[in-house]
Amino acid sequence: YNLSNEYFSLFLDESMTYSCAIFSRGAKTLEEAQRTKLELVCTKLDLKPGQRVLDVGCGWGSFALHAAREHGVHVTGITLSEPQAELARQRAQEAGLADRVDIRVMDYRELSGEPYDAIASIGMVEHVGSVNIDTYFATLAALVRPGGRILNHGIARLRVGDPEAGPFSERYVFPDAAPLHLSRIQAAVERAGLHTIHVEDFPEDYARTLLEWKRRFESNIDRAREIAGDQRVRVWRIYLRVARQNFETGFMSPYQVLAVRPSLLA
Repeated sequence: YNLSNEYFSLFLDESMTYSCAIFSRGAKTLEEAQRTKLELVCTKLDLKPGQRVLDVGCGWGSFALHAAREHGVHVTGITLSEPQAELARQRAQEAGLADRVDIRVMDYRELSGEPYDAIASIGMVEHVGSVNIDTYFATLAALVRPGGRILNHGIARLRVGDPEAGPFSERYVFPDAAPLHLSRIQAAVERAGLHTIHVEDFPEDYARTLLEWKRRFESNIDRAREIAGDQRVRVWRIYLRVARQNFETGFMSPYQVLAVRPSLLA
């Protein structure tokens, strides 16, 4: 994620959303599909004006900006990437949302203080891994108020017995990435005392998203080489093709899991 902001802008949509877009609800363009995804997350979280929302793994701020602008909430976004945070803050300032969007460079385990009304985790759970997944959801459960909702959007493996991540992806594209089975994620949700109220997957949507990213990347291939060099461009071409095949063949699928903290959770 620290390659450069411009590099990612060569294939992402204008909102700089680096996760599955949703075309299956009528969107025709990548921009429309990403707005559909962001709004769907807001709708599932049942956001209300004035609420405090946590965006875990906020990236370049697409969800934080959308939620603050369209739903009048106050969003705290956290990322481990300083270039991401810098651009997200700039975008919030330019959109007149700096008073409602707070972007921080920090680990989720460093958060404390007043609980949030809702939490969005979009494209973050893949980086948690089996060792930390129980701690992850226990931490989120402690950070949301009783009755508050948590929306986890992330990739899950579908085949039992496969390794957490392939050596190519882990070495060249997503270091430390470890997509888990949905059953393992759900076990962590339940161990944290959270109640799951909705699960939905979008494999065809992610395949189409990756196809659109590939088309845009190829149209900007010369600039990509100038920024990152030939080797990085070769890696990204392979990644965009193989990742799409993973969703088309049933190797992986992106899931949205919506859970609520029961009012009696200690």
